Amino acid sequence: MTPRDTIAAVATAPGAGGIGIVRLSGADAARIGHALCGIALQPRHAHYAKLSDATAALIDSGLVLWFPAPHSFTGEDVVELQIHGAPIVLARLLARCVELGARPARAGEFSERAFLNGKIDLTQAEAIADLIAAQSDAQARAALRSLQGEFSARVQALLNALIDARLHVEAAIDFPEEEIDFLADGQILAKLDAISVALDALLADAERGQRLRDGLHAVIIGAPNAGKSSLLNALAGSDRAIVTDIAGTTRDLLREAVNIDGIEITLVDTAGLRDALDVIESEGIRRARTELARADLALLVLAPDDEQRIDTLRAEVPEGVALLVVHNKSDLVDRHSGHSHDPSEHVHVAATTGAGLDDLRAAIRRHAGLGEGTDGGFSARARHVVALRQVHAALARARARLVIDQAGELVAEELRIAQQALSEITGEFTTDDLLGVIFSSFCIGK
Repeated sequence: MTPRDTIAAVATAPGAGGIGIVRLSGADAARIGHALCGIALQPRHAHYAKLSDATAALIDSGLVLWFPAPHSFTGEDVVELQIHGAPIVLARLLARCVELGARPARAGEFSERAFLNGKIDLTQAEAIADLIAAQSDAQARAALRSLQGEFSARVQALLNALIDARLHVEAAIDFPEEEIDFLADGQILAKLDAISVALDALLADAERGQRLRDGLHAVIIGAPNAGKSSLLNALAGSDRAIVTDIAGTTRDLLREAVNIDGIEITLVDTAGLRDALDVIESEGIRRARTELARADLALLVLAPDDEQRIDTLRAEVPEGVALLVVHNKSDLVDRHSGHSHDPSEHVHVAATTGAGLDDLRAAIRRHAGLGEGTDGGFSARARHVVALRQVHAALARARARLVIDQAGELVAEELRIAQQALSEITGEFTTDDLLGVIFSSFCIGK
């Protein structure tokens, strides 16, 4: 149910000397705005006014703007009060708004009302929070694309195609006496295959958008003394890990957050993988394998003497974890004297001198889906990727049912499941619990 009360919050407060904004939204916003400034407000006009408290004492002077419903961000009457940004002045103005009948807004409540009033969908609401939290140009551009509806439009196109296929299936079920067997004529299968192609592309872009938003979890693995800790230090730009010539120096996990061309990377240095007799080192190796199972990317570091063990070390990387082979200590060998490697999967570096690190950074960007010629696409969240994977699984089951036994009812049910999962992304179908989690992560005033 759309809320009817009026909320107020400090939308932004850059500090003393800057501009602060107190925003009102709801049925009483215009009345409260008029009571504060004492002048008749014209829609979408900036009014310079003196804002007073209950005793007519001046709180501050500033600009007052009124946006009547439904032509506002929230779809309700909205009043913005732009004054000096001193925290004490903003606090007094907010308190006066509450005295006049508003209540303090919850975190994210303005965006939540915009969603509930149909001004934005759920992905656009989340993009607002992503834009506020952006720490790089790439993240900001991706969030803006989602806010402008790029992600939503692709989801909606997929949803329309899915509904069309579902209607086709249900028509075949409802009219079994027709001479044409619609389940076997190939049209439905062609529709499902076309949806799957579009879905695969959207899922790949959403996974890239999630990596851009949340960062990449990269685990450095390899044999002892391959230079894993030196590589961590080189990428981090500081001596975070202890480096010695003694094999097995690293016993536990060491994490370091680095930024590579706008991508947040969590690098994890691990114990060298070998059959260790030492109890402590064995525990470190166990933790390394556990961490590797949760990684987005494995950086397999090889010293020249480890090249013959590459297949054994590759086998340590679980299915689903991307792999980049880093041939370290390339300054000690002739890299052209051995096997030629695919440059998209192999990088030659010298961690102690810095040689090849730019190539490694570029390779990490490619694994994050941000190679040359790409600029980040749209922002996405883990829940979006999970939903799209659910759609993928449901479509696969529907196709199998159609091809194997032409069970129309089962095909229709799988398509219904896929449609519901897609609708959860934009909020056409969602739960109050999900909305509570999403909007509670916003800041006050947004």
